[in-house]
Amino acid sequence: MTRLFVSGRLVAIPRRAARREQLLEHLARTLFEPGRSYTEPEVNEALCAVHEDFSALRRHLVESGRLTRTRDGGSYRRAASPAAPTGPTDTE
Repeated sequence: MTRLFVSGRLVAIPRRAARREQLLEHLARTLFEPGRSYTEPEVNEALCAVHEDFSALRRHLVESGRLTRTRDGGSYRRAASPAAPTGPTDTE
């Protein structure tokens, strides 16, 4: 995991699904507290501190089930455990 970061910043979002899943699990556990609601700007700010493409990271976290979005899209929560991915995989 440490090879993905330089001075606390993510160098690149891994293309390989397994490596990206490891990264997403790490980010979810280190940036977001379980049971707490986060606004979209709060999620963006936390992810921007790690990598400039915070929207891609947010999308990957939601698609992997590590963050859940409320029905109205107004807030996010760290999921108890990752759900099955809903988006495309590297094999498609």
